[in-house]
Amino acid sequence: MASEHKKKKPALGGGNVAAQAGILAAASILSRIIGLLYRSPLTAIIGDEGNGYYGTAINIYTIVLMVSSFGVPAAISKQMAQKMAVGDYKNAQKVFHCSMVYALAVGVAGSMLLYFGAGVLVPPNSVPVLQVFAPTVFLFGILGVLRGYFQANQSMLQTSVSQILEQIANAVVSILAAYLLMRTVMNEDPTHKAIRGAMGSALGTGSGVLVALIFMTLVYFRYRGMFMERVHGDTEHEEEPFGPLMVETILVITPFILSSFIMNLTTSLNQTIFIKIMIQYKHWEEAVTTTLYGLFSNKAVVITNIPISIATAVAAAILPNISTSFAQGDLEETKKRSINAIRMTLVIAVPCAIGLLALARPVTMLLFPQWDTLDVAAILLAELSITVIFYSVGTIMNAILQSIGRIHMPLVSAGIALLVQTLLLFALMLYTEMGGHALAVCSLLYSFMIFMIDSHFICKYLNMKIPFGKVYGRPIAAAAAMGIVTALVYSLVNRLLMAVADRVYFNNLIALALAIAVAIIVYFAVLIKIGGLTREDLLQVPKGAKVVGVLQKIRLM
Repeated sequence: MASEHKKKKPALGGGNVAAQAGILAAASILSRIIGLLYRSPLTAIIGDEGNGYYGTAINIYTIVLMVSSFGVPAAISKQMAQKMAVGDYKNAQKVFHCSMVYALAVGVAGSMLLYFGAGVLVPPNSVPVLQVFAPTVFLFGILGVLRGYFQANQSMLQTSVSQILEQIANAVVSILAAYLLMRTVMNEDPTHKAIRGAMGSALGTGSGVLVALIFMTLVYFRYRGMFMERVHGDTEHEEEPFGPLMVETILVITPFILSSFIMNLTTSLNQTIFIKIMIQYKHWEEAVTTTLYGLFSNKAVVITNIPISIATAVAAAILPNISTSFAQGDLEETKKRSINAIRMTLVIAVPCAIGLLALARPVTMLLFPQWDTLDVAAILLAELSITVIFYSVGTIMNAILQSIGRIHMPLVSAGIALLVQTLLLFALMLYTEMGGHALAVCSLLYSFMIFMIDSHFICKYLNMKIPFGKVYGRPIAAAAAMGIVTALVYSLVNRLLMAVADRVYFNNLIALALAIAVAIIVYFAVLIKIGGLTREDLLQVPKGAKVVGVLQKIRLM
């Protein structure tokens, strides 16, 4: 009886995956919003040229981060959750130790590569920016292990708070450092000042990670007594030798790392192809080419990453949840949780994609009011908007495949998609004049292919069919209605305001806020009416009972 009680001991964060996903999703949205809010004044300080140097450097930094540590939180949460599902707390704790050793080793290697290899990895003007990024790789690895530890315990609050603190520190230090560093070269040429500004922005990224790491370390030691009590209470399992468990940990982490690497290699590869072809074959100046790429990567992509971050949050929450049900041999529950995760992701991703498509220019104007490049950035955002759906669902599907032990399948889908989109990008860049629009087309193809291939793998390995109408059809129908209404509301309100006063930015802000408010009401009203969001769904979220009560009073449910 005592052993049964130990096995049933609740996880740190409880078992409500909807609530945990909601916490992490809310934090991810808030973090992204903070990121967007500071990017606007930062871009005003460092300019589109500085943004381009920053974008070039951060893409390489991201690739090294993927190889070294980005997949660690997901990998450790999966491996620990499976052991804790059968009450093996001793070896779950030892997995944590093995992961920390791994993170420290590869973190040092990644940081050294960025610092000493910067001259080979990026064009000359981006070298000092990349070198500022170098120490962040080491810090992020340790942070990733600590976040994965709490996610394995199905507690997302600690990760959520750390993400918010990370973004706040990033925003403050980025703006101050960029401003101060640019003042040190006030008499230099614009390119030199842009480089210094980009270095300040990179310093902000590292500062944010450092603040988050300090917070997570303090939280870990706050709960360490509880964790160790659980470990010492596990009398049923023998502690595995460090060597074999370290090998097991590496074998689990590696596919996660490679999957993240391939998915994010696309960004760096596309950047390299775009810049080299535009400079060497189309004979564009480096500053002009980098500026155009900056519009794509640091404006359009940054905006679309906000709703995609929700899917990343849901994936982090469901991975230990689905891993647990699969480890316990409950295949039907695994199927149910998988379909629900895909469906709830689409409920958010589809209206976000349609909303960005309908309001691309107003959103870009609000967040990045650089008038000379506004139209180009807005068009790129509209072209990228639909990728929100495919990237979001693809992220969830990758997590599902990893949860059920098919950790190599995301590598297959990402590898196939990468090959096809790379061939297309070469053709479009060499034989057309599409320029930055070719990047958007290839991003759409890449995300769509991952979505389709992963969907096939999930249906195959879980022996199930995803009901199209219930999962895909209803959110699409509700979002289509929402998109039409939203565009009409924005256009009408903006015209009325412009007739009263010619204040373009302020009028856009008011019209956009009203259009988004109407969009939310219309979308959820239509979705509930057509059965895309049920009473049971709402009861799973915090304060869901109160929401259901209100909807019943107004006869929407």
